[in-house]
Parts: sequence; structure tokens; C-alpha cells
Amino acid sequence: MEYLMLVMSNPADGEPFVPEDDNIGDWVDEVEARGARIRGERLRPPADATTVRRRAGEVLVTDGPFAESKEWIAGYDIIECESLDEAIEIASKHPMARFGHIELRPAWPIDAHESPRERYERELLEETTAAG
Repeated sequence: MEYLMLVMSNPADGEPFVPEDDNIGDWVDEVEARGARIRGERLRPPADATTVRRRAGEVLVTDGPFAESKEWIAGYDIIECESLDEAIEIASKHPMARFGHIELRPAWPIDAHESPRERYERELLEETTAAG
């Protein structure tokens, strides 16, 4: 299963950065060697963000993030894991887990031709069938 790792920075929370312990290159090398890392990138800071909304047919564009927060998304990785436990183990080794945090989200593949209600009902039936 694919997981999106949102790498969150929070300068007000967490342990201090220690270059010899927090080498992102070591983490990337380890996860790629396992064959679990699909891709990842750092993101520019919130000051470089653009927020886009559409309301009543009008496109609204603002500079920066919508919410004011000291916490911000510093980057992302997409990983392929056998289980949530494996994804947690990989995320826990990411340097930002020490002085920020990692949010894991399982990918939920979309079929643009299937209605959300049909999908919900199909997945509910699959879960019920698998449970017993």
C-alpha cells in the first residue's frame, strides 16, 4: 500500500537539530535500499505558498497558507509498505520525527468513473466479507 508521509516542521516543538544524527541522506539511502521509497521532495516555506479556492464560480488566490500556524509542511515522501506498522517504522526513523512530526496517510486510489456511493458500498461489502 502506498502512504503519503507529510513531513511537518514545528520550530516551537521537538528536539534540536543535530547534524550528525539528522542526516536526511542516510534516511533516504536506507528507505531506497529497502525498495520502499517511491519519491519525495522538500517544499519551499509557507511564505512561498499560494492558496487557491473557488467560491460561487470565482477563483480566489491568496499568498501564503490559509491557516496561520508555526507548524508547516516541510516536505513529503511517498512510500510503498506492506502494512501500517512498516510505514510507522520508516516514518519514525525520519529526522523530522524528532523535531517536527510525520503524518502518514494511506493512498486511496480513485476511479474517476465510479460514484463515491458505489465505492463506499463496495468497500464496505469487501470489509464485511473479509471479516468473516
